[in-house]
Amino acid sequence: MRVRNRFWLLAGIRWLSTGFIVPVVVLLPLDRGLTIAEYGSVAAVQGIVVLLLELPTGGFADAAGRRPVWITSAVVAFCSYLVYSVAETPLVFAVATALGGLYRALDSGPLNAWFVDAVHAEVPEAERTGAVARGLSGYASIVGIAIGGGALMSAGLVAWAPLGRSDALAAPYWIAASLSLVQIVAASILMDEHRTSRFGGMVESVRATPRAIADGARLIVRSRVLRALVAVEIFWGFGMVAFESMTPVRLSELVGDREQAAALMGPVTAAAWGVSALGAAMVPWMLRRWSLTTVSVALRLVQGATVVGMGLAGGVAGLVAGLFATYAVHSAAGAIYETLLHEQVGSEQRATVLSLASMAMHPGASVASVVLGAIATGASPGTALVVGGLVLAAAAPLFLVRERRVTTVGHDERPMLDRDDGRSAAQDAVEARDE
Repeated sequence: MRVRNRFWLLAGIRWLSTGFIVPVVVLLPLDRGLTIAEYGSVAAVQGIVVLLLELPTGGFADAAGRRPVWITSAVVAFCSYLVYSVAETPLVFAVATALGGLYRALDSGPLNAWFVDAVHAEVPEAERTGAVARGLSGYASIVGIAIGGGALMSAGLVAWAPLGRSDALAAPYWIAASLSLVQIVAASILMDEHRTSRFGGMVESVRATPRAIADGARLIVRSRVLRALVAVEIFWGFGMVAFESMTPVRLSELVGDREQAAALMGPVTAAAWGVSALGAAMVPWMLRRWSLTTVSVALRLVQGATVVGMGLAGGVAGLVAGLFATYAVHSAAGAIYETLLHEQVGSEQRATVLSLASMAMHPGASVASVVLGAIATGASPGTALVVGGLVLAAAAPLFLVRERRVTTVGHDERPMLDRDDGRSAAQDAVEARDE
């Protein structure tokens, strides 16, 4: 099986579990007695844990290998899902969310870094960026299909309630836990990374982790472009909390029943991620016409406007239409963003830099969980959506940051983004025929 197909298959398994929990992740704790503000504080725990562990886990993935770290992330996900399914108090939900933070820290780079490394090993240099862009846009489409399908099945599971009405919102977590076990087996078979598994080799990897972290951090410090790209994640993390967490709350408010809202969120989320998959599939087409920078700025502004529109919508139809519009650009923006990141780093720091970007996103999400939870409680979920959309759109100018030009005799250093008179390297490479 080609590496790209294995990459997509592993991504589908991993994100299908997320699809199952998306419709109920907010509604389950609310149904068990937490207030919106309490849930916001619980959700913030994940960002704090990610902030503390992203760099160590990313550096470890660069030092020890992508495969063992990604398998470990699935083991932690299994534990997180089980604890969340039985939690009834803010403290236990916080423990489950902390495990989720560890899971996300471990998960936020190894698979994609493994794929990009494989592409660089197999594809000629002139075609690499195009191959990476196609692989990541396909990945984004697979993510959309997996989350959408999982959400649809989750809604059916909630409506069926095989564990009884009292545990209807917990059932999707049991399925997600089972899928984590499938992920472990699939990764063991499909991720053919040649790294030593001896204890001595693992010890050397642990010792090498601080150096990998330091190298990645120095890379960020020296590059204005990478600093700007990492900063984008802060705004993006804040904005994503708005449309991911506030949508089911707002829908519950509109329909007047949490279980009904959960049942509705399933097909709505499925359709939204289906639209997102279509948007991601358009990435190669967009990059044939415009540069990475131009598309990134436009998509960020559009997504911010759609989230604001969700907040201003006065009924269920308007809220759902706004959600579809938001997701139409969500995965496409993510695929192009990651392509920009990969253009700036080599294999030695790839997972570390991805972890740095994710590290920035999760604290932004933690702040948003508290702030938007307070706004939703004190004002309304719609107001929280408007604030989140404005913050998300504020990231757009960061894509325009360029490296300083260093002038030498007869030579100017080119900016790292939007090169060659506005035509990016990725735009050239993506036009190459699919191998």
